[in-house]
Amino acid sequence: MTIAPQRVVTLHYMLSDADGNVLDDSRARQTPLEYLHGHHNIVAGLERALEGRAEGAELSVTLMPAEAYGLRNEALVREVGRSAFPVDDLVPGMRFQTPGDDGPQVVTVVEVRDDSVLIDSNHPLAGHTLRYRLEVLGVREATRAELAKGHPLPPGTDPGSVEDRKLS
Repeated sequence: MTIAPQRVVTLHYMLSDADGNVLDDSRARQTPLEYLHGHHNIVAGLERALEGRAEGAELSVTLMPAEAYGLRNEALVREVGRSAFPVDDLVPGMRFQTPGDDGPQVVTVVEVRDDSVLIDSNHPLAGHTLRYRLEVLGVREATRAELAKGHPLPPGTDPGSVEDRKLS
């Protein structure tokens, strides 16, 4: 079975920046990534690179910023009142989840001033070229419940999964 929309993919990956610094490694955590292909669970460039691959495939993919987390947008760096934060001991690098126009977003504290805080709403990897080493561990049809939710469900949480797979 090959990777296509409506299928759940299980893979190991190692993510590095353009200088070769490892940013994330699923093998080191002993936790493979599972995602629902075609449902925007992973960055678009990575999904395109995986399309049509089968279990056992190994590949290296380099994504330019526009294919990954986008270009940096300096308009997303702005000053907000210090009272907007739930803690008093703010330091640069802290991250907070806040409501955004398109749902929750994470902001990073850039600078702490007397009465205000400079925050950055860009994704931390925006503007970066990313390199992935991937190994496809498995591909299967998604269950009805997974398709309804838009992502894979943990084992044992989808009571209809066995029957759903038999219908596929």
